[in-house]
Amino acid sequence: MPPTAADRAHIHLRAEILQGRITPGTMLSESELAGRLSMSRTPVRAALTRLQDEGWVTIYPQRGALVREVGEQEVWDAAAVRHALESAGVRRGVPSLRDALSGELAENLEAQRVALSDNDFASFMSLAMRFHRGFVELAGNAVMLSVYDRLQDKQAAAIARSSGTITGDIDQVIAEHRRLLDDALRGDWVTFSTHLDDHQTRNHGLESGSTR
Repeated sequence: MPPTAADRAHIHLRAEILQGRITPGTMLSESELAGRLSMSRTPVRAALTRLQDEGWVTIYPQRGALVREVGEQEVWDAAAVRHALESAGVRRGVPSLRDALSGELAENLEAQRVALSDNDFASFMSLAMRFHRGFVELAGNAVMLSVYDRLQDKQAAAIARSSGTITGDIDQVIAEHRRLLDDALRGDWVTFSTHLDDHQTRNHGLESGSTR
């Protein structure tokens, strides 16, 4: 089933926000967006409502939709939940799933390196999110995956906020991801959890357990 006009508007606006082309504090106008996207205001309104439900904008009747700033604590809270789910995925990993994912995640890791080398940060973001999701998949638990997927927007925001750190030391990022993959393939969830905490702290610029 092809995406509706509202779906297309949502995908476009979400990508613009996540990649920093629409910055926090921007007031979005339904009529201006409708003209820019060559569609009526109705699907634009539906897209903005969905973005508000996801926490990206706040709608003010008769004024427009204000793009929200995702705060440090919000980023860290989501990262803490992802840490718990990824670590649990490695801990409860099903051997057959571990074997099946090993090749895929190794290929993903090489694709991350290429994307960063080519200055294609959007592709890297998509690959990195898929890479981390793979650790949750190891448990073969649909409920865990469902909870994890609800955090994808916050994960994308965290990666976008860390773009300077990531692009400033590509080798370090790839090395950290490779270390996580090695831990996961060994089923060493304790070491994986420690390395993941180090990885998140370095990239988000927050101390573990921060309450800021």
